[in-house]
Amino acid sequence: MPNIIEIADFQAPELDVYARLTEAQLLNRHELKKGLFIAESPKVIERALDAGYEPVSFLMERKHIEGQAKYLLDRCPEIPVYTAEFDILTKLTGFMLTRGTLCAMRRLPLPTAEDICAKARRIVILENIMNPTNVGAIFRSAAALNMDAVLLTPGCSNPLYRRSARVSMGTVFQIPWTYIGEEMTDWPENGMKTLRRMGFKTAAMALSDNSVSIDNPALLAEEKLAIVLGTEGDGLAETTIAGCDYTVKIPMSHGVDSLNVAAASAVAFWQLGR
Repeated sequence: MPNIIEIADFQAPELDVYARLTEAQLLNRHELKKGLFIAESPKVIERALDAGYEPVSFLMERKHIEGQAKYLLDRCPEIPVYTAEFDILTKLTGFMLTRGTLCAMRRLPLPTAEDICAKARRIVILENIMNPTNVGAIFRSAAALNMDAVLLTPGCSNPLYRRSARVSMGTVFQIPWTYIGEEMTDWPENGMKTLRRMGFKTAAMALSDNSVSIDNPALLAEEKLAIVLGTEGDGLAETTIAGCDYTVKIPMSHGVDSLNVAAASAVAFWQLGR
């Protein structure tokens, strides 16, 4: 039987993880082993469980206990389930729950870039992409379109932030990822050295006089290719572009000069992941 706890006190410390801790506090950079994240919606929670993440507690609308979340509770019979009606949960969390279900989970140790790229042929590098929605959308496209791993610079939004994981539809738990370097100064110089050491050629997605079209045969012929995507607005840093083996553009029409980074990623993965 699930361990059902009716919410009677908004200030109960057990609810801090849902109501009062910021994403940065959940991440707990000073003690990463104690870090948590919030998975939102049954599909995302299911994929996190399948990937081996440990649940701490659930927060869900009462009707879902015997409804769409029942199969999750059957998998986790000892885990506390805090519950109330939808409007009360919205007041508690400050946002409308997607499909009425949240789960606080423990983070797992991150692998090294070398570990997840050992057998990879196509990987993604995200440079300082800060919007969680964009990060989640890129992960979803990467998983769907034949990318083998995602590496993030330290300036990126964390893929396990609630919105990123939800927008990704849980694919952040299906495609291997980690950070390339621990400090902001590790990228691009040290990060590029790591990629070269692993045998990857690098393709910067950027507009310049030296850009080649994304359908250039040389790109498709590369045995191991890292597709490098830049931050919203400014795109890739000039030093990053200069350090890459290719600068690549997506041909445009109607006078449009660029796509949102998430949209551009899907085009790039489709073309270069074949």
